[in-house]
Amino acid sequence: MITMELDELFKDIECEKINYKNAEVTGISYNSKTTDEGNIFICLVGENTDGHEYVKAAEKRGAVAIVAEHQVETELPQIIVKSTRHQIADIADKFYGSPSKSINLIGITGTNGKTTVTHLIQKIFEYEHKRCALIGTLGYKLNSKDFYREAKFTTPQAPESQRLLHQIKFENHIDNVAMEVSSHSLEQRRVGNCQFKGAVLTNLTQDHLDYHITMDNYFEAKSILFKGLKDGNFAVINADDEYAKRFLDIIPKGVKVYGYGIKKPTDVVAEGIEFTPDGARFILKTNKEKINVSLSMNGMFSVYNVLAALTVAYAHNLDLKSCVKALEDVKGVAGRFEIVHKQPMVIVDYAHTPDGLENVLKAGREIAPQGSKLICLFGCGGDRDATKRPKMGAIAEQYADKVVVTSDNPRSENPEQIISDIMTGFKSVDSDKVIVESDRGKAIEMLKSLADKNDIVIVAGKGHEDYQILKDKTIHFDDREEVKKVFG
Repeated sequence: MITMELDELFKDIECEKINYKNAEVTGISYNSKTTDEGNIFICLVGENTDGHEYVKAAEKRGAVAIVAEHQVETELPQIIVKSTRHQIADIADKFYGSPSKSINLIGITGTNGKTTVTHLIQKIFEYEHKRCALIGTLGYKLNSKDFYREAKFTTPQAPESQRLLHQIKFENHIDNVAMEVSSHSLEQRRVGNCQFKGAVLTNLTQDHLDYHITMDNYFEAKSILFKGLKDGNFAVINADDEYAKRFLDIIPKGVKVYGYGIKKPTDVVAEGIEFTPDGARFILKTNKEKINVSLSMNGMFSVYNVLAALTVAYAHNLDLKSCVKALEDVKGVAGRFEIVHKQPMVIVDYAHTPDGLENVLKAGREIAPQGSKLICLFGCGGDRDATKRPKMGAIAEQYADKVVVTSDNPRSENPEQIISDIMTGFKSVDSDKVIVESDRGKAIEMLKSLADKNDIVIVAGKGHEDYQILKDKTIHFDDREEVKKVFG
């Protein structure tokens, strides 16, 4: 168990101490419900809650000090800081002994592909006999055979991130970590003080504009990861991405930059790409060698994800032929182009952005037998960027032969209104092509009568999620389970 004196913890942290007395700190809390005896309680100010209102509750549960942005009513020692949201990262890093300093920490950011790329990097390192943990959307894993733990956010809040890194390095003696890094976590400093040795850009397309408002703001949030790299660190950039040049322009001098892609000449390139129902085939080309690659994964997005992971290997001077072997048998990641039923082929995917939906439908079209139909079922999340809804409708209409529009995680919004927003993206609502069913379970049931033996069915939006967030409750709902119920 880690403990630290309050004096020592705040020794080098910019703050003003009021009503101050020393105490032994056993941990860091920002949720009064989970505060333990000996914790300091940090009053985070969020979009919907203000931690200053829960000081008494934290005090009752055994908090020994309060970190706040203004003085509060309590008998406990109070440390006043300018921004609890920004300085929680400094406090957590200090308490857990700055673990990222001694870890080969690789951050993967982008709109799509982060989860898969972290898993592929882990596979590569393990194949090369280098232990590697991963942290991301599905939780964290100490090795590829481990089970997922604690999946709350794509990137955990600063105390969880630092505690995890401390556990990975000092308790499990693992030197490499592949971490998904979301735009929210960068802007909110959840990974503040994390010293990344490498950063990877998968792509940047429309998402989270309910939070970032503009694509420029979204780019600026993502760029924080690359701006923080130091001399001798490395950056891996998708050379084909529309934002590639903007990222290249903000990477500090002294950082080694590597590119990957398909359309443009760069360090690591895929040529001669072919798709079959069994997977993707291509030739991997660098300035030193050409390697035949035969994947069990499918779709152009899978090729890009594999290129990203192999470019990380390239940056580490690993044997690429060996690294390719490590990835050839990988079937994919839970809820990412996951084949749940063979005939018809029903694929569950997490695609919840315009670009993500387009990629998965293109992949479905690439493997569809001649004369078969491509069927798409999807919805859009509530309380999220509404401008992407009609765009996703237009994409579904363009690429699919039949479309079932349904509910996703409506949250506080009316599901019918979300569906109405999606429908504005269709040029024409042909009842032979487009079906609306707001109940997602019933919508999946309908697929049974719509799909023939050789058809490809894409169930998009929720992927690995085993829940559905409604207005007043969260229920158990797993697309994969529902598909298996319907198709057997």
